[in-house]
Amino acid sequence: MQLLHDPIDPAIRAALAEHDDLTAALLARRGVSTREEAEAFLAPSYDLHIHDPLLMKNMRAAAERLAKAITSGERIGVWTDYDCDGIPAAVLLHDFLKKCGANFENYIPHRHDEGYGMNIPGIEQLHKRGATLIVTADVGIVDIAPVARARALGMDVIVTDHHLPGETLPDAIVVDDKQPGETYPFPELCGAATAWKLVCATLAVEPSLREKVPVGWEKWLLDMAGLATIADMMPLIGENRVIATYGLKVLRRSPRIGLQKLCRVMRVEQRAIGADDVGFMLAPRVNAASRMGDPRDAFTLFTTTDEAEAEMLAKKLEAANRGRRSAAAAITRAVHARVAERAAKGELPRVIAMGDPDWKPALLGLVANGIAEEFERPVFLWGREGNDSLKGSCRSDGRTHLKELMEATPDTFAQFGGHAFSGGFTVKDDTVFFLEERLSAAHAAMPPAEALVSFHADAELHPQDATAQLLAKTDALGPFGEGNPKPAFLFRELVCVNVSWFGKAGEHLKLTIERPFEPIEAISFYARRSLGKAVADLAPGSKVTLIASLERDQFTRGRPVRLRIIDIR
Repeated sequence: MQLLHDPIDPAIRAALAEHDDLTAALLARRGVSTREEAEAFLAPSYDLHIHDPLLMKNMRAAAERLAKAITSGERIGVWTDYDCDGIPAAVLLHDFLKKCGANFENYIPHRHDEGYGMNIPGIEQLHKRGATLIVTADVGIVDIAPVARARALGMDVIVTDHHLPGETLPDAIVVDDKQPGETYPFPELCGAATAWKLVCATLAVEPSLREKVPVGWEKWLLDMAGLATIADMMPLIGENRVIATYGLKVLRRSPRIGLQKLCRVMRVEQRAIGADDVGFMLAPRVNAASRMGDPRDAFTLFTTTDEAEAEMLAKKLEAANRGRRSAAAAITRAVHARVAERAAKGELPRVIAMGDPDWKPALLGLVANGIAEEFERPVFLWGREGNDSLKGSCRSDGRTHLKELMEATPDTFAQFGGHAFSGGFTVKDDTVFFLEERLSAAHAAMPPAEALVSFHADAELHPQDATAQLLAKTDALGPFGEGNPKPAFLFRELVCVNVSWFGKAGEHLKLTIERPFEPIEAISFYARRSLGKAVADLAPGSKVTLIASLERDQFTRGRPVRLRIIDIR
């Protein structure tokens, strides 16, 4: 298997001549091919690289309608999703409307009781409370019936979303960069970023709002737009790179008392928050609110000005996240016991599909991922949602395209969606007992496939090359995330001086690697799940070849450079 990326095109290398070989290669692999693009990538500018929101289809009409509602005192209902895109969108719209002195309320559906998207009972509640305009964020593009009900009740609807529309658009003013006829220069905004664009457009079309909203104040809302852009795994290129970069800057300085309290309970230094902190610390706790309880807890945490309430909610989200991990671990043990028993009998099917009415569907993605990696086959897990539907998550073995597999299993799913490696589904009650059999049969009929993904390193290094200077050079390409992964390096034939496991269940791996002047550490969290059989026989003296990124060890004095293992062989 090829471990290194192919060399970049000579013409691109010439265009990036002012950069060293590694930086030029990293830029080229991120779609940068000219000097001007390199400057924009390495120095994202709010003034130069944020597009005019009025370039979005229907944005002017949406902004004018929202401005009219604000200035005339109409009741506005803000309907958002309950995840770490919808909640930040709810917060930034709340802050903007409050700053304007608008008459409004936020409506956030309950994940287990109401499910995803808009629903007619919720629409009717907003109508009874006097709403004449509904503004959505991160939802609405496929909610034809609920929007039609709102219109029948005399309410106008502005849908801001970023998901793919169906064949029919809702009867609303639709702002969605995926809709037909869209010409906006960057069609990869998340829901919260799209909502932030609506805020900026509204201020542009109604200058009188500046009496209450000072010029530049809207930049403070980038903490939520940036948080969502990173957490929702949007590609961190183009305009998203600017939103994420400035979003992190605002997060580090944010006066939100709830964010400050949450950072303390997470033991994250607010002034040093990075993309990893958002993805692995902040986002899971925001999502835990809806998965384990009430999404309004996360919303209120970020909007409250009461210090006691903020401290209480920060601790509540921390406890919810611990509960999420504990519940997911219990499901993992149950699934593992079932699968291991069947494997011992030689009865393991091509596709593992199982469920339990007591399992929370919102927790099953992480569990399915670990089982798929351990047993090297696709995994479908389901549980019962609050509305009694059987919902679940699926993860690929790295060779099976899950969306194609579900499409090849007709008359089984009430609905499904996803991509090659992950997806979600609702299974019909009368077919759930045949789910594994049908998926396995469809899998057997699919042509043999090679691995859908493989890890390639950006350059080959020796252990002594992993220095603070190199880390500073690669960090200049951050923030890292989807579409802009951390640079990865190949290290061949490393000698392990020590091998240790840490964490409550010994689930994390730390290697101490030999090098000429002093050893360097290499770590992997949840190594048995993510690296599988490759770590089974590691021992002092073992030789390993790693693909790894560089990072700072934040918890060791001097914050030395260490390796974060991506792949091992």
